[in-house]
Amino acid sequence: MQISVTIITFNEANNIHRCLQSVASVADEIIVLDSYSTDQTAEIAKQCGATVISQKFLGHIEQKNLAISYANHDYILSIDADEALDSHLASEILAIKKSDSPAQAYWINRFNNYCGQWIRYGAWRSDKKIRLFHKHFGKWGGINPHDRIELSASVQPETLKGNLLHWSYNSITEHQNKVYKYAEIAALAYQKTGKKSSYFKIILSPIFRFVRDYIFKLGLLDGKYGLIIASLTAKEVYLKYKRLKSFGLNQN
Repeated sequence: MQISVTIITFNEANNIHRCLQSVASVADEIIVLDSYSTDQTAEIAKQCGATVISQKFLGHIEQKNLAISYANHDYILSIDADEALDSHLASEILAIKKSDSPAQAYWINRFNNYCGQWIRYGAWRSDKKIRLFHKHFGKWGGINPHDRIELSASVQPETLKGNLLHWSYNSITEHQNKVYKYAEIAALAYQKTGKKSSYFKIILSPIFRFVRDYIFKLGLLDGKYGLIIASLTAKEVYLKYKRLKSFGLNQN
């Protein structure tokens, strides 16, 4: 079993070296699909042995699937530049590579770091993601920018015990800026699929999201950052539905 690691990038010079170092022991090839970074991302990736391909950004889902299309091996480890394998996860993947009957897909626990603090509660606590899979049985789907791997109905993923470490945001300002960007992307994606907004969704959906994440999922136990994450997540929901509603008003 051989593994192609695929990564999409744009101005990830602060993250890409850590990411590539973490996959070096498990990767038989590394494909970096770069959206014409203006920093040193491409140069660093090449120095680390990755094949770098330049491609104008097509959307998160489209870009990640395109990266997979360049892979020479059937098994794909698709991760983001701000993620890295911990040593336990790397060892597990090495063991899988030696297995006579690997699964067609694997759940991987993702552990999130926010402004230097590891988040243990709320919606951003350790979550499971499909990131290692056979490319004939899975592809990226979902709704931009919140993509996910969609598997064939017959696939039964196994779960790995190691962690995929995710450095989400280095500052609150960085997160705030992404909230506006992601809300706009999501609203446009919803519009394309025919989804509608309403004043009901604009008002109640962000309230529900905040209460769910901060109270019921215990985000409050992460202290100040738990409150900030829940608040900004709710704001993104509000902005998404508000923007989607504006599309309908503009058409009237």
